[in-house]
Amino acid sequence: MALSICDDKAVTRRIVERAGVRVPAEIEAGDGEALAAFIEHHGSVVVKPARGEQGRGVAVGLTTLEEVEAAVERARVVCDRVLVESCFHGDDLRLVVIDYRLVVAAIRRPAAVVSIGRSTVRELIARQSWRREAATGGESAIPLDAETERCVAAAGLTLDDVPKVNREVAVRKAANLHTGGTIHDVTDHVHPTLVEAAVPVARAIGIPVVGVDFIVRSPHEPDYVFIEANERPGLANHEPQPTAERFVDLLFPQSMPAAARDVGREPGRDAPTGW
Repeated sequence: MALSICDDKAVTRRIVERAGVRVPAEIEAGDGEALAAFIEHHGSVVVKPARGEQGRGVAVGLTTLEEVEAAVERARVVCDRVLVESCFHGDDLRLVVIDYRLVVAAIRRPAAVVSIGRSTVRELIARQSWRREAATGGESAIPLDAETERCVAAAGLTLDDVPKVNREVAVRKAANLHTGGTIHDVTDHVHPTLVEAAVPVARAIGIPVVGVDFIVRSPHEPDYVFIEANERPGLANHEPQPTAERFVDLLFPQSMPAAARDVGREPGRDAPTGW
């Protein structure tokens, strides 16, 4: 049941909202007039398939009806139900909760390239993708698709332009590892309010291993909005944090020393992070 809840983003949102977690405004794509009014009210929106993973079909920071309608059509390739949410600008924070305790917190940043003054954006993306694939065992690469073209166009460029030297060009808006994003550990600095919001997400869904995604102004500040819950978070992506160790402890709790089993048993606590 918990896996099914996570698989449907609209259901996930409803359940965590009832648990008191802050969520974005949302409608289902379909009614053109309602969609136009939603965009006008919120200014900037996110389009995502109701069911999907690895960032496929997700478009962030859309501001016109034409952009949204095009993104909806692309998202429908992934799932026939498409959601449109109000967009919040900030950092993408992944909180991995195992056994209803925080294990790791990490900021995920969207794919970007830095110009050397000689290569086109397309060539820079190819090089960056090669580096990301090498670093992640083939899990991470920047797609050359309509969403990448849209993001490059938003920077005033085309894929065949040569940016000025040292210019950083954002080539994706969604911070997803599988589309070339990067991960930066903030476990030791994450604000307690964010931890206190992530654990109720896991409890509301009833899932003992989950990646909770928030948009935050800063991992050091309490403001957040819930984005989604990932029922299969990549535990290996967060080394050297003890994600695999905590997963094994969950599966085989009697294998831990008694003293370790007694540490941090109250909700939200985990010995290494102090929460």
